[in-house]
Amino acid sequence: MVNVAVLGCGRMGREIIKEAVEEGFNVVAVVDAGDSSLNGQDAGMVSGIGELGVRVSPATHLEDILDETKPDVVIDFTNAEACFWNTKVIVQKDVNMVIGTTGFTDREMREIEQEINSHNVGAVISPNMSIGVNVYWQLIEEATRHLGDYDIEIIELHHRFKKDAPSGTAVKTAEIISRLRDVELEDAGVYGRKGASERKKGEIGIHAIRAGDIVGEHTVIYGTIGERIEVTHKAHSRAAFVKGVIKAVEFIVNKKGVYSMKEVLGL
Repeated sequence: MVNVAVLGCGRMGREIIKEAVEEGFNVVAVVDAGDSSLNGQDAGMVSGIGELGVRVSPATHLEDILDETKPDVVIDFTNAEACFWNTKVIVQKDVNMVIGTTGFTDREMREIEQEINSHNVGAVISPNMSIGVNVYWQLIEEATRHLGDYDIEIIELHHRFKKDAPSGTAVKTAEIISRLRDVELEDAGVYGRKGASERKKGEIGIHAIRAGDIVGEHTVIYGTIGERIEVTHKAHSRAAFVKGVIKAVEFIVNKKGVYSMKEVLGL
């Protein structure tokens, strides 16, 4: 049986707890922000699955929690700042990780990977754990190879509560496209549009929409004079992401190094 700790008891965290229990994992710890109103409550009751016997604990006690519960894998769906500091604690405890948190700067991501590698632990890191999204990225690679000279625009839609924009999935999509075009995203990326000017050749448009309770939608438009192709992924529920998280946990047990969902899924 795999012992897991879940960091972040928001919408995704609660879904992960449900699925982990259903899949037979042993949820040994659940951690939320230091000032969370959920601290002290039973994590199973919070997640809607009945009493679990594990109380939500504040992240300020993370080191002690890891010492007491000894998880095999820590699943982090917090925020970029929290995950950055969580990682420094977790790797020192020789515990592997699954990181689905988004919003890191390039420097932060490099440092997280360095911490994992230097402490000889293992981690799966992906801005989107959905199996469908990872296949979507494969389709984007193929489309961009054949349609690299078309106008390319990325549109992402999420719920009103999402804090980072554009989404991590949209950023990775743009990085895939810029890599295949052999350009720097910093130079080619255009975030939203305003003003009176024509679209410049080679731009990669990236647009973020926030409304209501949209779980997550991503579309890449390849357009030229006379036609366009659209590649779209729509998540109807967070279950799409949680299934991938479970696969990532199963994959990373006893492994060392940094992996993506591409390796997890054998794509």
